[in-house]
Amino acid sequence: MPHSETPMSIQAPPAVVMVRPRHFTPNPETAADNRFQSSPDSPADETARRAFDEVSCAVDTLRAAGVTVHLFDDDGRHHTPDSVFPNNWFSTHPGGHVAVYPMFNPSRRRERRSDVLEFLKQHYRVQDVIDYSGLEHDNLFLEGTGAMVLDHLARVAFTARSHRADPVALERFATHFNYEPLVFDTADAQGQPIYHTNVLMCIATQFALVALDAIVSPQRAAEVRQRLEETGREVLPITQQQVADFAGNAIELSTPQGRVLALSARAAASLSDEQRRCIERSARLLPLDVPTIELAGGSVRCMLAGVHLAPRRAV
Repeated sequence: MPHSETPMSIQAPPAVVMVRPRHFTPNPETAADNRFQSSPDSPADETARRAFDEVSCAVDTLRAAGVTVHLFDDDGRHHTPDSVFPNNWFSTHPGGHVAVYPMFNPSRRRERRSDVLEFLKQHYRVQDVIDYSGLEHDNLFLEGTGAMVLDHLARVAFTARSHRADPVALERFATHFNYEPLVFDTADAQGQPIYHTNVLMCIATQFALVALDAIVSPQRAAEVRQRLEETGREVLPITQQQVADFAGNAIELSTPQGRVLALSARAAASLSDEQRRCIERSARLLPLDVPTIELAGGSVRCMLAGVHLAPRRAV
């Protein structure tokens, strides 16, 4: 089916929340286990300005493609160097459900914003907000759709094992939201665990990008592949180098003209011709240029918190 005629998909939200940072910088707190971070080669104020501009351009590109973008500015009053990545502190779900998550690093806990939640309640049908942030007091963490990659069709929460995805917190989420947890150990090219699942895996409606060789157990990797193929998706393996280029950190979105795959320009450039052809059978590639933001160890998927909620009708 050509992507111009594809129907709306529960996997691909039509709207996203984004946060434009004021004082962006790669976060020293998160560098210990995020091996994708890099140090800027420019002064702090210039790095922050570039990140601000990259988000502004990304918003314009997404809106021009037909994606609804709810943009919030980080006022800069609190030390929140990773505020550009809101997908870690909340997620939304069909049926009017919202989850708020416990964050591993103290500076990231300050990213949670009541105004974002109130906006969602005002403009979308929100039945409940389940707040797991109190689990931080027990050192239990689950960093949203960074820690989990959710298959909304088969109700599976694919999760790379890490201290950012505690099994107790994961089990609570899975029980409340009716997902089956599928947990696996990972290793990057240097043999170190990968800090977030959404760096190595993207699940779209008709395909999935997965770094199967980053899953330590071959049997578990085969199970991950099988579970995705059971839904009729084509599984596109990505290499460790493509993971490093953020090819796995993408998100499929719905627009009035069909589905798009939002990913960084760096990620798009890393795709093979065959991967591109497969993706473009059901979604148009939508590259966003975010090299400064990628210095923080995250990319486009981390920047976009999908809105899987029904809009309120104007009275």
